Amino acid sequence: MLGLASLLLLGVLAQWLAWRLRLPSILLLLLTGFAVGPWTGNRILDPDALLGGSLLPFVSLSVAVILFEGGLSLKLRELRDAGRAVTQLVLIGPPITFGLTTLVAHATLGVDWRLASLLGAILVVTGPTVIVPLLRHVNPTGRVRRVVLWEGIVTDPIGALLAVLIFEFLLGGGGEGEDPFLAASLAIAGGGLVGFLGGRAVVTLLRRDLVPDYLHSIVVLGLVIAAYVGADAIQHESGLAAVTVMGVVLANQRKVSIEHVVEFKENLRVLLISTLFLLLAARLPMEEFTRFDVGGFVFLVALILVVRPVAVFGALLFTKLTWKERAFVAWMAPRGIVAAAVASVFSLQLVRVGYPGSEHLVPVIFLVIVGTVLVYGLTSAPVARRLGIANAARRGVLFVGAHEWARRMAKSLREVDVPVLLVDTNHRAVQAARLEGLPAHYGTALSEDFRTFGPIDGLGKLLAVTPNDHVNALACLEFANDFGRSNVYQLAPSDVREEGEGGEAIPTHLRGRVAFGEAVTHWTLEKRFRNGALVKRTKLGEKFDFESFRERYEREGAPVVPLFLLDERGDLRVLTGDEDLEGLDDETLFAVVDPEVEGEPPVDRGDEGAPAPSG
Repeated sequence: MLGLASLLLLGVLAQWLAWRLRLPSILLLLLTGFAVGPWTGNRILDPDALLGGSLLPFVSLSVAVILFEGGLSLKLRELRDAGRAVTQLVLIGPPITFGLTTLVAHATLGVDWRLASLLGAILVVTGPTVIVPLLRHVNPTGRVRRVVLWEGIVTDPIGALLAVLIFEFLLGGGGEGEDPFLAASLAIAGGGLVGFLGGRAVVTLLRRDLVPDYLHSIVVLGLVIAAYVGADAIQHESGLAAVTVMGVVLANQRKVSIEHVVEFKENLRVLLISTLFLLLAARLPMEEFTRFDVGGFVFLVALILVVRPVAVFGALLFTKLTWKERAFVAWMAPRGIVAAAVASVFSLQLVRVGYPGSEHLVPVIFLVIVGTVLVYGLTSAPVARRLGIANAARRGVLFVGAHEWARRMAKSLREVDVPVLLVDTNHRAVQAARLEGLPAHYGTALSEDFRTFGPIDGLGKLLAVTPNDHVNALACLEFANDFGRSNVYQLAPSDVREEGEGGEAIPTHLRGRVAFGEAVTHWTLEKRFRNGALVKRTKLGEKFDFESFRERYEREGAPVVPLFLLDERGDLRVLTGDEDLEGLDDETLFAVVDPEVEGEPPVDRGDEGAPAPSG
């Protein structure tokens, strides 16, 4: 009980700490696994004692679920601007990586050609367990992100199949038996067929309402595991291909909604990644850390500085990717759970049959995992910024609605270099925004195309201000996964019923956070701005605090409406009406106020304590 509880709690703690410190979560998970495992003599966590013979099957099934969830994120329409790059990277990159890694392993580690080729096959994979967290940390531009994500997910089953073929060759002592190319073809074809049929089975079950809503996610999970085990039973190691294809089939069908399944699988993926990295890191014996010599570190350096760049630049010839985008792809090849799991399984069997040098397989793989996660995790974000392909810090605001006073709010933010984008289905409003120099998109924010290909790089908050409360709520729900639930806001619904008449028409859990306070609806703001209200931008401090601001601008029947706060670091907060604004120092307040009455002193833009009007 203590071991299981520690496994879950330490995984959650490492993920949370990584978020707080803005570090790659994989890095902290590995360090935590080493700390509670080999570094403390496995007194805190001993995976073999905890799970026994179920450990490796649990790892295999967990990897299958993670790859399925990765497949759910692969939408074929995303390839319209990166399809050739992905195809060449997936078809040409693995052979180059395999060949060069084999040569380097033989030259630096002193292992024979067979074991070197097994290392080369295992290290072809990268995988969503490390790619997805790093992409979230780096936040590269859309095309590069899609290329790296597709490569990481699709090459996992390719590398695993290649490793199995090499492994069978090792045990066969000379390659006798079935033709390796035939075996690979059967594995890919068989796995693909099982995955396709599994995906269609899910669609049929959900479309015909043969499964109740509350069982959707569990039934899909069961079918994923069945597809993995079934494909493996038909053709050894074709299960990874099956679950990947199954995820892609579900992601690209249009007949049933799977958003609730995707959300469940995303949460499950985080839990499984945390658990797996802790288990496999804690399982590495302490004496293995002493086996790392100069040859191992030379091997790691060669993988990062030679093998990966040659494979990427060779595979991406004649594609539309710029040299900077290719350089970033070449600097993104961390290894993760699939490499560790495959190496662990193969090492046990090779050691059991007494294959020379096989005891070094797992330490070398973990050296590569830790080394690549460290190098890429700590340097990929600065490299992306240096190459100019990292999105700006997500401090901007996406306005859903481009009417006149929404444009005033957006303009006041843009004047202080906060990125904004207005989206509206009203062509006149969009045209007016563009004439005022504001970025604007004509269309609906609810479109999947807009979420995938829209110019939302650098935006991290959504503010829905249309007159339709239901559209506002839907926009918040759509962007909750992209921006986070704490960063999607809408105006207070206008259709709140009187007490005793059923409560709110839109339940709280089906809408975003209330912006500017419960009393501020679209129509209250519309009335204020029609009467001449302004958006004031004011630097608050000791000379001119919030109380002074209210005394100057608040009128009877026309209270000040605080909108945003911008601190000295450039971080923006959307106010919700619950904040205590007293005692603020060196922060800029944006608020709705009535126009100054005749005879009041003029506003001085240059005085630190004076309000700077805009809008």
